[in-house]
Amino acid sequence: MSIDKSAILKAVGAQPDKLSKREIAKVLGLRGDQRRDLRMALKELVEDNKIVKSDRRTYRLAGALPGVNILYIERIDDEGDMIGVPAKWDEPGKPPEFIVIEKSAHGSKSGGKAALGVGGKALCKLNQKNGTAQVITVLGRTERRQLGVVIAGGRGFQIQPVSKKSRDNFIPQRGVSIQDQDLVLFEQSGQKRRAGFKEARIIEIVGNVDDPKAASLISLYEHNIPVGFDQDVIDQAEAATMPQIGGARQDLRHLPLLTIDPDDAKDFDDAILAEKTDNGWTVWVAIADVAAFVTPGSPLDKAAFDKGNSVYLPDRVEPMLPHALSSDLCSLRPDVDRACMAVRMKFDAGGRKTGHKFFRGIMRSAARLTYEQAQAAFEGRPGDIPQECIGTLADLYAFYKILEKARARRAPLEIDMPERRVRVGDDGNVKSIEVKQRFDAHKLVEEFMIQANVAAAQALDDKGMDHMYRVHDAPSQEKVLGLSDFLPALDLKFAAGERATTERFNRLLDKAREKELQEVVGMAVLRTQSQAIYSPKNGGHFGLNLTQYSHFTSPIRRYSDLIVHRALISAYELGDDGQTRAEMSRLKEIGEHISDTERRAMAAERDSKDRYIAAYLSDRVGAKFPARINGVTSFGLFVTLDETGADGIVPVRRLGDEYFVFDEKSRSLIGRESGGTYKFGRQVVVRLLEATPVSGGLTFEMVSPPEPGKKPSKRSGAHNRKFDKKKSAAKGAKARDKSKRRRR
Repeated sequence: MSIDKSAILKAVGAQPDKLSKREIAKVLGLRGDQRRDLRMALKELVEDNKIVKSDRRTYRLAGALPGVNILYIERIDDEGDMIGVPAKWDEPGKPPEFIVIEKSAHGSKSGGKAALGVGGKALCKLNQKNGTAQVITVLGRTERRQLGVVIAGGRGFQIQPVSKKSRDNFIPQRGVSIQDQDLVLFEQSGQKRRAGFKEARIIEIVGNVDDPKAASLISLYEHNIPVGFDQDVIDQAEAATMPQIGGARQDLRHLPLLTIDPDDAKDFDDAILAEKTDNGWTVWVAIADVAAFVTPGSPLDKAAFDKGNSVYLPDRVEPMLPHALSSDLCSLRPDVDRACMAVRMKFDAGGRKTGHKFFRGIMRSAARLTYEQAQAAFEGRPGDIPQECIGTLADLYAFYKILEKARARRAPLEIDMPERRVRVGDDGNVKSIEVKQRFDAHKLVEEFMIQANVAAAQALDDKGMDHMYRVHDAPSQEKVLGLSDFLPALDLKFAAGERATTERFNRLLDKAREKELQEVVGMAVLRTQSQAIYSPKNGGHFGLNLTQYSHFTSPIRRYSDLIVHRALISAYELGDDGQTRAEMSRLKEIGEHISDTERRAMAAERDSKDRYIAAYLSDRVGAKFPARINGVTSFGLFVTLDETGADGIVPVRRLGDEYFVFDEKSRSLIGRESGGTYKFGRQVVVRLLEATPVSGGLTFEMVSPPEPGKKPSKRSGAHNRKFDKKKSAAKGAKARDKSKRRRR
């Protein structure tokens, strides 16, 4: 007698992951030979992908999930709901999505914003009928997807993760078509192991590691940064047209505004002007009116929100908006009409702002200048700058000198760290690594932007409008204490008991400059600082020493600025495309999201630069380099090369034959027998042993001998892992011997 497969499917569908073969037989009333037929029917249904057999030998319909499952929070949708997918999904097609709901202690919905967010995972009770999932337990964050390189070996393919943090290789699931050196996006497939390796499911083949431009591609994928745009987003951008003058949009084309940007800039989103008046100065800052083209809830808006910001890598830009906007309609090109949001600010003769007003208009940039051109004009070498712009530049510079004095009175944090630029040719190979020059022209534009950002925050506060602040908290006491503890090793002091202020940090940096330790101490002070975030709750900006601050000046590349523009449009009734109620209600989670996207962008930019530098140095293995020790741990020294700014590690085993122990207080590694010392901040010479472009890793050995010093005392707190391990083993053996004697 054949088994009715539809009856099996009905039974399994009614109780997913509850029924084993024996229990299905009971439900269907099968006996004797019918049980053997059931086994064959179940096997055929599994092979036909109609049902799935779990690790516990229970069954469920293909595509169905257990009632309780671990979900990975993949994104937040336009309504502010968290969208989760199964953390483990080995079936064909896209995994099902659920709206994840978390309850507060009082049983009301909180939306899961505080304890759970994008990148987190939670054990949830699933309601597959309405597509919701109730959180049972939050399990924390997970590195769900990784990027790896396919390596062909004697036993088949392995996947080597590109991340420096990963310690495991993986084996790809059988049946996938891959080749040696493929770059693949993958995730661990359950807890299965083959030949001692974890098994991985390949999601996508994204390129080949031998591609010269793979460094940036790896960084984008490793940090889960969306690449490119869907066709509907591109279509909307290409269909956009310039708004017309009229209504709230004024004609500002008479203003001789200038753009000043880097020589390789592809988009120009800000223009400036300063005019002398009888009572002081009138200053204009005009910004591309992105809100005119990116309306709330549109495909463009969703794509911009997902990206959060543009990502700037040595060989490319991954823009927040398609090129039809970022490089055309929203780019303030010279001699063409462009929509703008502008602020007119009034200053007295001493540089104190006395008023501001926001406008929506059409402008026409008088000229596009580079920082180098502007600086040359400031120094009396205008070159080929249009004659009509020279007077405008002179006024800009004159007012900047007034702002410079006002800035000194405000005393923002002045960490002057050299910024290195990796120049990549069209072939994807590094042409040069150079320190970016910082001119008065850079500082001028920066100060004008700060003034406009402050005006935006003040204007919205005056209107009582909820909006997005740029918040930078004061350093934590713990970090200040850590800075205070190690500075004596550099013959510097910073009292931890006093309140941390920008003035105190600046005095420390001045003293470090006198000792030629400005880069080392600057990095230490930078590490002391809190991470700046976006939030609808004002917390001030410690680094700039400002009580009100929002980002207004770069909506082409930052979603935060677009939010502020929309708030200004609504507050000043400048159009019907301002901030919506739905957006206003989501400001907290939007702030959390774009703070996360900013951090991932910074990490991708840093990692991409590291990979290009590692590729640049890969043919110089064995060469010696002057460097400075910028980190000391029990397992080695972190060094920064003077020439390129590249960071790498000198493992403790590469310091010589002697055991070196770590002294945390002095941030030093000290020879246990000789007392020879390698301390934080010291200038040394190192030899390159290994450069790994795929991960950006550089490994060195020490060439410089240690400085003479005292042997570490037993009470100094110094330790070494090998030494401690031996010591622990000896103590353990001694204790066991003592125990045996007692038993005897």
